[in-house]
This record gives sequence, C-alpha cells and structure tokens, in this order.
Amino acid sequence: MKQSYYLYKSGRIQRKDNTLEIVYQDNTKKTIPIERVDDIYVMTEFDFNTKLINFLGKYGINVHFFNYYGFYTGSYYPKESLVSGKLLVKQVEHYTNQEQRLTIAKAFIDAASYNIYRNLTYYQNRGKELTEEKKEIEYLRKQINLCQNVQELMGIEGNIRKVYYDCWNRIINQDIAFEKRVKNPPDNAINSLISYVNTMIYTRVLSEIYKTQLNPTISYLHEPSERRFSLCLDIAEIFKPIIGDRLIFSMLNKNQITEKDFEEGLNFLYIKEKARKELTKQLDMKLQTTIKHKTLDREVSYEYLIRLEIYKLIKHLTEDIPYEGFKMWW
Repeated sequence: MKQSYYLYKSGRIQRKDNTLEIVYQDNTKKTIPIERVDDIYVMTEFDFNTKLINFLGKYGINVHFFNYYGFYTGSYYPKESLVSGKLLVKQVEHYTNQEQRLTIAKAFIDAASYNIYRNLTYYQNRGKELTEEKKEIEYLRKQINLCQNVQELMGIEGNIRKVYYDCWNRIINQDIAFEKRVKNPPDNAINSLISYVNTMIYTRVLSEIYKTQLNPTISYLHEPSERRFSLCLDIAEIFKPIIGDRLIFSMLNKNQITEKDFEEGLNFLYIKEKARKELTKQLDMKLQTTIKHKTLDREVSYEYLIRLEIYKLIKHLTEDIPYEGFKMWW
C-alpha cells in the first residue's frame, strides 16, 4: 500500500537501485521501496540531486516543500503522464463561460458551507450553544443560488466563514484567544493550526488531481494564478471542514495540542516539530479512515473521497453530468 512520507530531520535523499535511501545528518539511514511511496513532504532542509528527481518523475511522485515555520512553499510536480487535450479544452471552456464557471463555483460553496453547518450541528449535539450561528449560516446558504457572479459568491463564502470562526472559541475547550481568521502570517495558535492543516489538505488534493487528467491550474471559485494550483484550493474548500477542522477541534479538546506546542516568542507562528509530527500522523490516520459510501455502497477512505470528487468534476466537464459537491451526513 502506498503512503505519504514526511521528512523532519535534515539530511539527503538519494536513489539506491529501486529504492529511496534517506541519509540523516547523524548518518542514520532509512530505505523505502519506491513502490510504497505516494508523495513526499519535506519539512526541513534536505539535499536532492537530478538523478533522484528523474527517478521520482519516472514514478510520478510529488514532493511538497515547507519552510522552517511549516508553511508550504511549493511542490515538485512531475511531468504529467495522464494528459487529455479534450478534457483541458473542456476545463477552459467552463472557466471562460461565466455561467458555467459560476455553476461549478456555487457547487463548491454549497457543499463547503453545508459541511460547516454539519460541524456546528455535531458540536451543538454535544452541548455547545450554536443555535443563532446555525440560523445565520442557513440564511446565508440560501443566498448562494442568488449570486450573479463569482465575486458575490466569494462575499457570501466570506460571511459564512466569519460566522463559523466566531463559534470556535465555544467549540474549543482550551482558553486560546481566537477573534478572526488571519492568514499571512497567522497571529495566534489557532490560526497557525488552521494554516498548517489546510495546507496539508491542499497538497493532498494536488496529489490526487495528479492521478487524473485534470489540470490543477484551471479553477472556478478561486482565480487561476501563475504561482499556485488553484483548482486544489477549490476542491479543498469541501474537505477542510470534514477533515481539517474536525481534526483541529478533536486534538485541542483532547489536549493533544496546547499553546505550549507553539513558540510564544514568535507570536505562536511556529508549531514545534513534535506537534507537527503528531498533526500529520493524525491527519494521515484520518485520511485512511473508511466510511460506508451511500452511493457506492462500500467502504471508502476519506482520501479516496477526494479522488471521487475529482472524478465527479471530470464527468461534469465532459459528460454534462451535473456536479454536486460532497456533503457529509454524519
């Protein structure tokens, strides 16, 4: 079974026959069969050479890079082996046609906001008073279909998230001040957690898109950009509440992470290595957890739900099967 590998200790990684050999600075080594590698997350300084890059490219392995603070800086994205000119044309057509673009963008926000609403329902059923916020989000969700363009839609999405984030201090049992979402850079422990976990989901979506014929730079909700895979941001919106937010709530409420796991002198910007390792471990466990799929009538992992979402989008683009974003029922 393939899996993601995270590199936290500095060193170098090289090809050794048909394996990856990791040599750490203390001269300890680890060998991984290439067939077991899904993607690689480099969380510290590591040395590579062109021989290794060519080897990774041959097997279609993405490498995601993060800086000292745990912020995503970029990815090595191998030459696409699954290409489709027909699908690319369809992707562009649905972007340039404002009505078609808006239809897809609305589906993303409809699903994402529903999953946010379900999170509030989950915690209200566990004793948190969130009635007014749920009513407000219900009202805002009704405005989604009334939006005339993507800019209006993004405004509704921003208002939904503001209401949602206002609930976090009640959902989280720890006494951590969290007034609003701040991204660049995060200004407290919770904002740092959100940024870190969201980035991990974003890169996981990128890895799943790579296994299909979709082009990750052509998006519908977020504007395409020269410096990012914006379709990953679109699809990640659906899964951030389901995977990322639930993980953050759970780990904070179980005291698996506290403010002691951040560098206070850096305004809680830096998540300590031990906490980052635990976060990625728990995230991987979540992604491999299975649920009974209502349509397929079989067990599928959260990770595979992301792939299924991409397939649904492809069918919308090529077969005119209306796209509906994934909505959790639990």
